[in-house]
Amino acid sequence: MYDLIVIGGGPGGASAAIHAAQSGACVLLLERGRFPRQKVCGEFVSAESLGVLARLLDSGSRQLLDEAISISEARVFLDGRVLGAKVDPPAASIARFDLDAALWRSAQDAGVDARQAVTAQTIAGKGPFQLTTSAGVFEAGALINASGRWSNLSTPLGNGAGREKWLGLKAHFAEPAPRASVDLYFIDGGYCGVQPVSLRNEGSRRGRLNACAMVRADVASTLPEVFSLHAALRERSAHWQQLSDPVSTSPLIFQRPQPVKDSVLMVGDAAGFVDPFVGDGISLALRSGRLAAQSLAPYFAGGASLDQAVSEYCKAYEGSLLPVFRNSSWIRQALRLPRLIRRPVLSVLQKSPALTRQLVHSTR
Repeated sequence: MYDLIVIGGGPGGASAAIHAAQSGACVLLLERGRFPRQKVCGEFVSAESLGVLARLLDSGSRQLLDEAISISEARVFLDGRVLGAKVDPPAASIARFDLDAALWRSAQDAGVDARQAVTAQTIAGKGPFQLTTSAGVFEAGALINASGRWSNLSTPLGNGAGREKWLGLKAHFAEPAPRASVDLYFIDGGYCGVQPVSLRNEGSRRGRLNACAMVRADVASTLPEVFSLHAALRERSAHWQQLSDPVSTSPLIFQRPQPVKDSVLMVGDAAGFVDPFVGDGISLALRSGRLAAQSLAPYFAGGASLDQAVSEYCKAYEGSLLPVFRNSSWIRQALRLPRLIRRPVLSVLQKSPALTRQLVHSTR
């Protein structure tokens, strides 16, 4: 009988498990895959996340933050214009291949019972819970679902029926001396983000890029197809060399976040999928995991019921994280306006870096 079971070992699940273990809870963390692994992700770690990671990572893994490439600039390529804005304080570029593995080790170091290659199958009860998995049946007083945007335990409302089909694509490429900026190339029906990144086993090598795209399925299905749809990106990518096998995920579905389902706390993409171009996916995962663990702490200590803890999480999530979804949704809708309407807005933003920075800040 555990105090808490966390399903999913990505940033959100690891954050929840570590924070709960640090407060004295007995935690089981289950991951269906194995680390290290590549994941579809822009690998942009906002400044808001770096402090959280510093408290989560064990002493042997904190060097990952010191070695990370600093991202101090953002550029948007849209309608033949380039909008630039400083990223202040700077963000970091950290490969999910390294980050997820480091968080997993840190969870083990914090005393979490962490098990890989275990698939969660069914949930019974609403507290205590009985979780049936490929490795047997486990019981816990509380349950957190951090299994991602699309799993047998976190299917989006309505299964996406009747919605546009979007997919995510990612691979690493070689480019000599890439600029220390996150570059967003927008096309009709999607976008591609490009930024420098490094892997720990490469040492001091520079010249690795992460290219991560979100695109409508009827527009493109591979990264080369995405590159070909934007003139500046097509020219830039012409001499890239692919360094990793491409990975993909689908469908990507936008809807209002659901932080709780049947008394199970939902964390990260399991709660809601945010537009990747705002660069807050990892931050939202880490912060929602922390909020979930903090909300459950009084329950573990015997000072609150599970219903009270669940209610507290809902309030905290809607107060601190829901505005990010609202603002990013507004920006997504604005980008889909006809070019004739977008053009004067882009002209104003191009002439006013301060306004562009404020727009970026609205998604934090």
